[in-house]
Amino acid sequence: MTPDELLDVFHRRIRLPDADAIPGWKQEHDGPDGMVHRSYIEGAEGAGFVETPRGLGDDPDAVIANEIAFFRERGLPFEWKTYAYDEPADLGERLVRAGFTQEEPETLILGEVDRVLQRPSALPSKVRLREADGADDFQRIGVLTDALWHSGVERIVERLAGEARMFPDRLSVFLVEDALKGPDGPAVSAAWIRFHPGTGFASLWGGGTLPEWRRQGIYSALLAHRARLAKDRGYEFLRVDASDDSRPILQKLGLYGVTVTTPYEWTPDLHHSSTTP
Repeated sequence: MTPDELLDVFHRRIRLPDADAIPGWKQEHDGPDGMVHRSYIEGAEGAGFVETPRGLGDDPDAVIANEIAFFRERGLPFEWKTYAYDEPADLGERLVRAGFTQEEPETLILGEVDRVLQRPSALPSKVRLREADGADDFQRIGVLTDALWHSGVERIVERLAGEARMFPDRLSVFLVEDALKGPDGPAVSAAWIRFHPGTGFASLWGGGTLPEWRRQGIYSALLAHRARLAKDRGYEFLRVDASDDSRPILQKLGLYGVTVTTPYEWTPDLHHSSTTP
């Protein structure tokens, strides 16, 4: 399939039916004709997520203001994720004017599972790849991701462990460790795969590797391992939201960059409370 064909399938199977919301989060369709796809979870670590694959209608600023009001009332930060082809074309500028902060863009990477599995890959003999098993493994993954991305140890532990417990058939988490040190050493790398039943798509997350272990084929081996798992479960397509670091590797492995996504973050602080959209 061509990149354009892959993007069309993704839009119809994932974006329009809102098929990739985080399991356990409340999902709602808001605005005219349900054009706003909103998901959120409340509580001390609560957060929200919004995207609008059908556009924003005749009064985009009013729709944006309504979503801000919704999350401000609940005291929740949220992300509005835009795709380069979203309407209106100046959506990002409107979000910034409304008080959002633009974050680093990523490339939406899509591809066919069979195409990935055609590429050879091998894990270095000095490391071991296995599925995460229990609290200790999730803690090690949290320490790794925090060291790489400053994502917070407890935050990633709670989300991954909770999701794995509640939806074991939709999430598989893997870690790579030094074969000599085993569970007594730090996680060298970690990655997970989410399955989206009924869509044909599985999404790939994580993949961060300690600097001293990079350029040894670990990232590629993790991707191939998850692709084989997706194949075994009957999934046809893979999806990755890729940084500039991982994009070239993914494309070399047979996946395509099909569009750019940009997250815009809003937090209910005093500055945003006084902002008039």
